Amino acid sequence: MALPTWDHPEPLAVGSAPVPEYGAGSLADLLPTLAAGMEVPGTTAAIQELAPADRACVFLIDGLGWEQLRTHPDEAPFMTSLLASSRGGTGRPITAGYPATTATSLASVGTGLPPGAHGLPGYTVRDPETQELMNQLRWQPWTAPHVWQPYPTVFQLAHEAGVHAAQVSSPDFEHTPLTKVALSGGTFHGRLSGEDRMDLAAAQLGAGDRALVYTYYSEVDGAGHRYGLDSDTWRGQLMHVDRLVQRLAEQLPPRSALYVTADHGMIDVPFDEQHRIDFDEDWELRAGVALLGGEGRARHVYAVPGAESDVLTCWREVLGEQFWVASRDEAIAAGWFGPTVDERVYGRIGDVVAAARDDVLIIASEREPKESAMVGNHGSMTSAEQLVPLLEVRT
Repeated sequence: MALPTWDHPEPLAVGSAPVPEYGAGSLADLLPTLAAGMEVPGTTAAIQELAPADRACVFLIDGLGWEQLRTHPDEAPFMTSLLASSRGGTGRPITAGYPATTATSLASVGTGLPPGAHGLPGYTVRDPETQELMNQLRWQPWTAPHVWQPYPTVFQLAHEAGVHAAQVSSPDFEHTPLTKVALSGGTFHGRLSGEDRMDLAAAQLGAGDRALVYTYYSEVDGAGHRYGLDSDTWRGQLMHVDRLVQRLAEQLPPRSALYVTADHGMIDVPFDEQHRIDFDEDWELRAGVALLGGEGRARHVYAVPGAESDVLTCWREVLGEQFWVASRDEAIAAGWFGPTVDERVYGRIGDVVAAARDDVLIIASEREPKESAMVGNHGSMTSAEQLVPLLEVRT
């Protein structure tokens, strides 16, 4: 008697997901490498391709991935001219880290630690103490910042070592909990316009013999979310930020290095049922789920106690051809969140973790109406989302 054939395609293997380049070429490795070049104690030069500089500035452009930059040379002629300089002249990108989302990436940049250590492993995650979802970008509900993320930032280490450390960003961000846990240390300078930020960042670089400066621009990401990468609005923002990069590069003081990078890339996802699977209308995906965290392309799924195995099986059967679907322990063992995960962070990760491979989302139209309506999305481990530039200008 012939055995019955399995007519359902095999789910994507957890080990086939392209894990970020933690420890050698991720966002978490950038500031420690720059600080080590200034002989800051407790930091290590992990990105071997970067030469030391006495003064270093990181300009982070929210949402501008490597692939998006490479495919828009007309809108970004100055940054395009710097592509060969990326990652110390290798012409290669670095990786954001998982998930490829702003709160996680900014914490990785500022602390020099991967998500499994700094403890911001998603857009929304469960607080094991309260069993509530915690939005780590908006910091809602409020949680004691330095209990949630107890490690010092690289800026704090640099400041203590006598390096002039400064952040130049929107005034709105000065007192946010995310800034406190990820980017504090030295002095914060709030400026509304991009031009003012560039001018002040250059001035802060020259304010010390050793200086570590961070500046930020968010509107590329905002245009992508609202209008998509094919929109005139997104292209206009790319053109504007290209001019800002050039403005800053032309003002660098002697012995400086400017690094232009991003927190994640982005993809546009079509508005149809094939590409947008609605959790709120799918009884199979909802079965046994107590909380849905993360975001459309990088979900944390928290099961009702005792239903963890059933939820994992169901999500693999329903989504396994389009998503890498892993249990918490499988995702940790595969290194998705870094080489190790701190004990305090373990329960913040979903019982099931789902990372999109294809151009598809798990939306939640009732729970997350604003997020479900976004055109551009990010979060997963695809090259469009993970790869970010590390453009370099030196004086």
